[in-house]
Amino acid sequence: MEHIVQSLIESVNEIAAISDYKPMVKKQYCNLARRLKLLTPMFEEIRELNKEGIPLDTLKPLLAFKEALQSAKELLRFGSEGSKIYMVLEMDQIMNKFHKVTDKLEQALVGISCDKLDISDEVKEQVELVLAQFRRAKGRIDEPDVKLYEDLLSLYNKNNDADTDPAVLNQIAEKLQLKGVADLIQESLALQEMVAANSGDPGAHIEKISILLKKIKYYVQTENLVMDDNVGGRDLSSSVCSKGTNEKNHQAPVIPDDFRCPISLELMRDPVIVSTGQTYERSCIDKWLQAGHGTCPKTLQTLTSSVLTPNYVLRSLIAQWCEANGIEPPKRPNSSQPSKSASAYSPAEQSEIENLMQKLTFGSPEDQRSAAGEIRLLAKRNADNRVAIAKAGAIPLLVGLLTIPDSRTQEHAVTALLNLSIYETNKGSIVSSGAVPGIVHVLKKGSMEARENAAATLFSLSVIDENKVIIGSSGAILPLVSLLSEGTQRGKKDAATALFNLCIYQGNKGKAVRAGVIPTLMQLLTERGGAMVDEALAILAILASHSEGKAAIGSAEAVPVLVEFIVNGSPRNKENSAAVLVHLCSGDQQHLAHAQELGVMGPLLEMAQNGTDRGKRKAAQLLERMSRFLDQHQQQEDEVQTQTEI
Repeated sequence: MEHIVQSLIESVNEIAAISDYKPMVKKQYCNLARRLKLLTPMFEEIRELNKEGIPLDTLKPLLAFKEALQSAKELLRFGSEGSKIYMVLEMDQIMNKFHKVTDKLEQALVGISCDKLDISDEVKEQVELVLAQFRRAKGRIDEPDVKLYEDLLSLYNKNNDADTDPAVLNQIAEKLQLKGVADLIQESLALQEMVAANSGDPGAHIEKISILLKKIKYYVQTENLVMDDNVGGRDLSSSVCSKGTNEKNHQAPVIPDDFRCPISLELMRDPVIVSTGQTYERSCIDKWLQAGHGTCPKTLQTLTSSVLTPNYVLRSLIAQWCEANGIEPPKRPNSSQPSKSASAYSPAEQSEIENLMQKLTFGSPEDQRSAAGEIRLLAKRNADNRVAIAKAGAIPLLVGLLTIPDSRTQEHAVTALLNLSIYETNKGSIVSSGAVPGIVHVLKKGSMEARENAAATLFSLSVIDENKVIIGSSGAILPLVSLLSEGTQRGKKDAATALFNLCIYQGNKGKAVRAGVIPTLMQLLTERGGAMVDEALAILAILASHSEGKAAIGSAEAVPVLVEFIVNGSPRNKENSAAVLVHLCSGDQQHLAHAQELGVMGPLLEMAQNGTDRGKRKAAQLLERMSRFLDQHQQQEDEVQTQTEI
């Protein structure tokens, strides 16, 4: 399998490209990367000399080395991108992992027969050299920096920062190389990655690192030790006020580039992260999205989600930088708050809203329809209107209109609730007013536009976790599946986003499966045009983790479809297809064999190299299971052969 050898060459090249290892592991990790680079000529000769095919008994050691190489790559990447503080505190654990990885590499390399693969004598000697270096490295253990370890523990145990010797703090910052803005941000991001990898649970050891990092950041910034880092910047804008005259520096400090929004170039007050990983000022990216843009302003990549995640690490750094430079920290605007209170409206505005409330309460059916339509438009316009309309008592009145016979009034009412739900506080008011059964009624019985907007409303409300339970228990899932199957393109999108959000809650997954969502999703995956592929695969990936979902996907003969997307899909579709396949193949060799017969191994090797981060993990899991399956298959063949010979 030429692609296996090619993937080994690419993996070694990727490892060679990893640089800037953290100082506490630099020597060992650089040596490991250099040794692996020396194996490139062997793999190149295997590729050139074995174009007719690789013997099966040699293929297994190559796959074993591929798995070991993946572990080495993850280890080395952490050595380049991981937390420096973690590496000092957990050096024993890190070095144990390092030695396990090198042992695994050595054992796999020993299994590769240079003779059977016609490797030249010169390259054989190089391979023997690498093996000798692996063996010698076992007996070498570099002494860790005990002083730095003890200083960090001492710093952690001090409750009062005033008790800490500034000289010790300075030494810690220097040894960890955490004296620049970029270094501090990198360490903070490394810490965030550790939390994310731990399913969002910081854990005791991560909290310890966080406390230490906070103390180091505070010291570095308050003692004016933050170096320039060659970071350009602009003078502080007039929107940021100085606390007073700074006797040390009469000039306005320069804002580091990392602290400025890429859109406005101003100091960020409420930094948020978009799906591409870039950070922007919330108000700026909100305006960008509201203008209809679907791409990241900085990278121009398509945004896979409109969710904005607060960047707490950067916000903390900005606040500390402001404190260190004698500047009033920028106040974070409350994104859900309107620009003016309901009482600040002009008499004409208040009169208009009150008049609409009168029509909703006492008006004729025609008046109610027209009032609901006007509220629908007002609520769409801005946050101020959403607050004022809710405070005027419109929500219970709109809920009452959801079940009346007039379809146009229903449509206006449910769409008005959708627009009101954009304001976070209104979500709770809408649900507590008993709106969910009425919204489900519209979802079942309303016009197509009303059904679409009902689905969108359920999605908006389900952002709050407790609402996922309420909506799932209200009978909403079956009509959402129906809309996913028979709706317009927009209706299908609205139904898919609502179902995806609801199925994040484990209790709703079985309900979705029993509502027949799996056959509908399979139909969307195979329909012409593929307009719903992204959404369908994302929902399948969530449902595959549920026992009923896994069984239903298996019964739907999904393996060929999933393999096709792993081969030819977009990066996100490859990732979700692999995630579904991981669950299907767990404890089920039939699906594993089917996928292997369809030629999934080559594309998985490619994904393990060049896929998304999650895609790489899923591909590695599948490859490991494929390798075990091949081993078992070969063992069975050997046993049959032995019995035949006897």
